[in-house]
Amino acid sequence: MIKATIITIGDEILIGQIVDTNSASISKHLNGAGITVEEKTSIGDEAEQIEATLHRALQSSQVVIITGGLGPTKDDITKHTLARIFNSPMHEDERVCEHVRTMLERRGISFNDLNRGQAMVPDCCTVLFNAYGTAPGMWFETESGGVVISLPGVPFEMEHLMEDEVMPRLKARFALRANVHRTMITAGLPESMLAERIAEWEDALPEWVKLAYLPSPNIVRLRLSAYNQEDGEATRAMIDELFDKLYDIIPQHIVGFEEATMQALVHDILCKRGLTLATAESCTGGTIASRFTAMAGASAYFLGGVVAYANEAKRDILGVDYDDIMKHGAVSECVARQMAEGVRRITGADYAIATTGIAGPTGGSEAKPVGTVWMAVATPHRTVAMMRASGSDRGQIINRASAYAIEMLYKELKEA
Repeated sequence: MIKATIITIGDEILIGQIVDTNSASISKHLNGAGITVEEKTSIGDEAEQIEATLHRALQSSQVVIITGGLGPTKDDITKHTLARIFNSPMHEDERVCEHVRTMLERRGISFNDLNRGQAMVPDCCTVLFNAYGTAPGMWFETESGGVVISLPGVPFEMEHLMEDEVMPRLKARFALRANVHRTMITAGLPESMLAERIAEWEDALPEWVKLAYLPSPNIVRLRLSAYNQEDGEATRAMIDELFDKLYDIIPQHIVGFEEATMQALVHDILCKRGLTLATAESCTGGTIASRFTAMAGASAYFLGGVVAYANEAKRDILGVDYDDIMKHGAVSECVARQMAEGVRRITGADYAIATTGIAGPTGGSEAKPVGTVWMAVATPHRTVAMMRASGSDRGQIINRASAYAIEMLYKELKEA
């Protein structure tokens, strides 16, 4: 089994200024190729810490991937630290130098000695050409047969280097066995109830298969994993057979596989049927609309969204009866229904989603505590509404309410 360690460098990660997404992306690439990620660690911009962490990683991993600490400024020290570790002098790579010069000229930035320094690389490394940035990647080979790979911290630059340079080289260098992961998406059953329903199936799983429950708002993913398999295709087929048995146990709760989100499932249905969608949001503040418009192809069905936060906006834009707002409150079934019907009417959409609730931390009452959300879906045939208690934290409430509302739409589309 080939093991890997991922090291992300940067004080900005440790102080919470940015979120490390690089290690997650690198892990997906490595696992997909049969390389098991043994450890991920984030460290600061200190040469001694980089050196100590690298030496420790090489004791247990054949592959070490480092991101960050590469650039034109003095605090970008990874390259110089690696040159010292591998006891290697440095030279100017002509191709990198010309690439940096050209990129800067296009941006109207002068080429100075700091920029030229990015073309300086250790003699002992293989340069991984970075077509999308100025800092090249570097590939080092150790005396014990391992590899150390240094990549820029900019996510899209790192991603391209992983795809174009790193993964082909790793596959050519190591005799890799397969790590197989398959994920089923379920909806409508909380994690504890789901576990109870499929307990007998889980107990019968082979020892070489690991099951993980991955819950999120109104969805639980079931991931089956098998590591270090000689025949990846045969293993995938066997895992598919194991999942097939769940169709006899929870057929109505299975909604898809792998990374599909509920909005992606709705997206596919709307596109295939040629239907359109609009949104009217109060407490979710446009979150539902953004989940759909973030997907390529949403323009085929998404007509528009209204964030009607104020009562007057609900009345003047969506046509909600103001007397109903005064009598029942903005957070009520009748207001949610009218919001959905109103945005469907003014946009001409086939389907519409609406949310109105109390996201907190203030504004709640004994009758309607923080987290109370009414949501509605208006269809060509009917309007349905539902109230859900969506938590107590503002971000959690917005996230959960958005998920619940999209699931309502999914159910209406499936039953139509």
